[in-house]
Amino acid sequence: MMIEGLVSVIMPTYNSGPFLARSIDSILNQTYRHLELLIADDCSSDDTTKDILRSYASKDSRVKVVFLTENCGPGAARNDAISRAQGQYIAFCDSDDRWAPDKLDTQLAAMRRGGYALCCSSYYICDGEDNVIGVNTVPRRISFGMMKRDNKVGCLTAIYDVRALGRKYYMPLIRKRQDWALFIDITRDCRVAYGIREPLAYYRRRTDSVSSNKMSLVRYNVAVYRQCLHFSPLKSWAYFALCFLPAYTAKRIRQKVDTYKYKHAHAPRP
Repeated sequence: MMIEGLVSVIMPTYNSGPFLARSIDSILNQTYRHLELLIADDCSSDDTTKDILRSYASKDSRVKVVFLTENCGPGAARNDAISRAQGQYIAFCDSDDRWAPDKLDTQLAAMRRGGYALCCSSYYICDGEDNVIGVNTVPRRISFGMMKRDNKVGCLTAIYDVRALGRKYYMPLIRKRQDWALFIDITRDCRVAYGIREPLAYYRRRTDSVSSNKMSLVRYNVAVYRQCLHFSPLKSWAYFALCFLPAYTAKRIRQKVDTYKYKHAHAPRP
């Protein structure tokens, strides 16, 4: 059953103790209150993580936690939460990231105003101490063709409309880059995603995160072309070399330029 206007927020957790409470608080304290937070714990070995989850679930009925019995990766954990979602809208936030208080209100207003089925926003990049060290700015309009070249949608900012698209979407069970595959699938159906230029979330860059080692992601990028787009091995590697790498390089350059502008604008004045 789909509940009109409800936002189902999908959060996988795994040994997330040090950052988890702030992440959950940033969701529960949204100015848009009509939401449920669906957490799938990917068999954490950290008792602190489990205690935090039980505490929030006991004091706020919007928090619904499932403890998985086997560690299967963030894609499988997200899929478990998606399967339980009752909302018209599905959004994502990892357990070490945070949202600005008006994130949902801002994005839902843009989606309703423009008739968009998928929306994302720019976001800040933070270190382990919550210091802003970068900015990632999204294009205003993101097409399926753009998504094939490189992921333009930050998972922590994405919201899609189940009523408009007619179905839920699930992530492929690859260990990494499954979020990119998901948004390729969605943009293939909705054709264009809307990007809000204002940063509405905070992505935490950690050296021990699943996506921290970019070199190790190469084979997972190719796996997206093989499994999601069903390219041949030769076409997958060719697309990676000739399309993904130039697009990703251009994105990193833009990120550095935007970060420089942000730091210059917020530098202490003498």
